[in-house]
Amino acid sequence: MTQTHDHATDPGESSAVSDDPQAASSAVEKWLAAFDRALRAHDEDALRELFAEDCYWRDFVAFTWNLKTLEDFDEIAAMLHAQLPTVDPHDWQLAEPASGTAENAEAWLHFMTAAGRGWAHLRLVDGRCWTLLTTLQELTGHEEKKGPRRELGVTHEITRGRKTWKESRAERDARLGFDEQPYVLIIGGGQGGIGLAARLRRLGVPTIVVEKNERAGDSWRKRYKSLHLHDPVWYDHMPYLPFPDDWPIFPSKDKMGDWLEHYVDIMELDYWAGTRCLGAQFDQGTGTWTVRVDRRGEEVILHPTQLVFALGVSGYPNIPRFEGADDFAGWQGHSSEFTGGEEDVEGRHAVVIGSNNSAHDIAAALWEKGAEVTMIQRSSTHISRSDSLRELALGALYSEEALENGVTTEKADMLFASWPYRLLPAAQIPVYEQMAERDADFYRALTDAGFELDFGEDGSGLFLKYLRRGSGYYIDVGASQLIIDGRIQLERGQVTKIVPEGVVVDGDRLVPADLLVYATGYGSMNAWLADLVSPEVADAVGKCWGYGSDTTRDPGPWEGELRNMWKPTAVPQLWIHGGNLHQSRHYSKYLALQLKARELGMDTPVYQLQESHHVR
Repeated sequence: MTQTHDHATDPGESSAVSDDPQAASSAVEKWLAAFDRALRAHDEDALRELFAEDCYWRDFVAFTWNLKTLEDFDEIAAMLHAQLPTVDPHDWQLAEPASGTAENAEAWLHFMTAAGRGWAHLRLVDGRCWTLLTTLQELTGHEEKKGPRRELGVTHEITRGRKTWKESRAERDARLGFDEQPYVLIIGGGQGGIGLAARLRRLGVPTIVVEKNERAGDSWRKRYKSLHLHDPVWYDHMPYLPFPDDWPIFPSKDKMGDWLEHYVDIMELDYWAGTRCLGAQFDQGTGTWTVRVDRRGEEVILHPTQLVFALGVSGYPNIPRFEGADDFAGWQGHSSEFTGGEEDVEGRHAVVIGSNNSAHDIAAALWEKGAEVTMIQRSSTHISRSDSLRELALGALYSEEALENGVTTEKADMLFASWPYRLLPAAQIPVYEQMAERDADFYRALTDAGFELDFGEDGSGLFLKYLRRGSGYYIDVGASQLIIDGRIQLERGQVTKIVPEGVVVDGDRLVPADLLVYATGYGSMNAWLADLVSPEVADAVGKCWGYGSDTTRDPGPWEGELRNMWKPTAVPQLWIHGGNLHQSRHYSKYLALQLKARELGMDTPVYQLQESHHVR
């Protein structure tokens, strides 16, 4: 479709028609030459002529040593004034032929900085830059040892006492954390911590991952039995090792757990399972952290320089304090505690408080096992049918068709990131308008069943809800039909209190229950910091997630990037890593490069360190 300056397109669609690649490439090369001259000359007037009045530059580490979006030319000029002396960008060139026309072109770019090699994506509208994404991909002289740089793996000289690979690895395992301290300690060994550790190992950064569960992948294995990935397999690859091409589109939780366990072994990670972090404190004298961990009953003191919390996408389970909950006669617990295998539920009255992903999945699992299930919906929920979401929102980037069209996982990640958050709602709204039309009968049936639907406060749908608040949606894999058919009963309203025999809604409606699941979400990630470091540190870091959209659970002011994620925080040498599988894969690259640069002692001047506007 044709890209115009006034209308953003779906990030899952090509943003320019390939009408005249030669003309588009010539236009981009002309723009790059002028851009390079203006940067070298620090010529602000010349630069201003190259950018549209409405322009956006999103940078991942290459220019700002931060994750930062500049939203007009004045912001761009201020960043360049501060950063150009140390960044020294040069060698701008097309990575491949551009698409579009001479006026409206889209292009992949390579460039170099004083620190390393960059990769960029550019959109020109009427010959001027509308959006620019710049990313640092490698540090010069410290590239990953892959391809032609791979290690030999053996010394072709026969000497006495030579060590085998297995012996060398055992020695390293015994030494790191005791005789040698890790440069990076990652607290949390789910997919996020594992993927980041893999990147750091490839960069030669000594890293230990500590995980409270007994085995890698247990955070998946211990969830309810029916759980599968809600996002399609192409969206969910780990770094370096994509899933086999015969894997199902939606793998089961146990399959995912086993994959993570094998991944840890294959990637030779220093992974301490069965290890719980007891507390951490920064030592100003040594410039390192002192971290106490319990490793299967033995207390170990670690002294990493950099501390990364990789504890998922949220904090502690959020369990509302309802009057009378202590008097409830049956089983009750948060959705994170529910495995589906606790006991026989056939014929029991189960109530699920909540109406998002976990609530639907658990309600469906209980119904499958013969329970009489009621869902209590306290606020509106967005629902996307899985097939529609996959085909309309993700298909052009993450699918077999995308791969056939030359859109690799790496390109897909960059294309998604090429849309600044300010533009993303306008790019997503048409997708969900199409979805609403396509699935009109489904949505009508849900509404007739009493379900309160929404498409986000501005109609931008699921992914924006995820970025803003991390909740408020369900990807339908069958539970909605159970609600439509009345097999899962629905109550809308607020919980007034809990009584021994059930839940009272809106003051006078008793919903009988002898099993109660709180599918009520989670708190902010920095709540972990309050317990493991200190409340003062947690408040200094501030709220994690959301980007200041001034919508429900995402208060302003506008940030333009997710708060505190994958970038320097207000507490030096403390980092937050998380997100879904896609985000963990993509953004771990930039976090790993930031950590490696600091290990090397490189100058890393952070442009506009994010302020903390909201505490826990």
